[in-house]
Amino acid sequence: MGRFLAAGIAALAIATPAFAQDGAAEFDGVYIGGSVGYAVQNNDVGETILFDRGSNGSFGETITTGTGANAFSPGFCNGAATSNLNTACSNDKDGIDYHLRLGGDRQYGRFVVGFVVEGGKSDVRDSVSAFSTTPAFYTMTREIEWNAAVRARAGYTLGPRTLAYATFGGAYARLDHSFTTGNTANAFAVTGSDYAWGWQAGGGIQQKLGRNVSIGVEYLYSRYNDDDARIRVTQGTAGATNPFVLAGGADFRRNTNRFDFHAIRATAAFRF
Repeated sequence: MGRFLAAGIAALAIATPAFAQDGAAEFDGVYIGGSVGYAVQNNDVGETILFDRGSNGSFGETITTGTGANAFSPGFCNGAATSNLNTACSNDKDGIDYHLRLGGDRQYGRFVVGFVVEGGKSDVRDSVSAFSTTPAFYTMTREIEWNAAVRARAGYTLGPRTLAYATFGGAYARLDHSFTTGNTANAFAVTGSDYAWGWQAGGGIQQKLGRNVSIGVEYLYSRYNDDDARIRVTQGTAGATNPFVLAGGADFRRNTNRFDFHAIRATAAFRF
């Protein structure tokens, strides 16, 4: 997140003299502020877990029992398992979204262009579960510890103190990957990077309340490329006929690397 803030501060240092040339424009200048809102995930219907027999990088293989049957024939669900049986899963967790921001704008008549740098947290949690014939459940979960972004924005004034704008840019997040299971025989370890790049897009309306203060509402779509998290399975205390032992060990990963969600936010800013 420090790299994003450094980029924003450097941009401010370059842009401030230009901003100061036209103090009459309502949306000219640099500002600090924040946002608070609610983030909601997409419904990941059809999400599954892929298996790599022998942990050699070849995902999409089948873990089989000693008789050759599919050990994961009960199937999958797009949520956190509530029991060892494939009967129900809890919904993914949506939650509060809060960020601090630093930005700058330049107004040309009724057109406004600028940038915003922000950092904070989107409190969302996304799980997927597999079920084996043992029976046992296997749940992979990811959630955001913090996220940051640098976005451009461009807008048009609907009135002297009302700005409608669109925004787009790059995003970066620190994720927390975890794993739970009803299998007490094998040993499991979470591997891979907890950092993910992505992008954001959205728009909003900003209303000036006075010379320096503005409030608004903003919609933002965020999408992260989470493609490095793995679960490594080893023998543990399992016997020789255990499906994972027969496979020579295995790795798990999700069948999709997309981690995305929508947020509706209230914004506030103080413009210098």
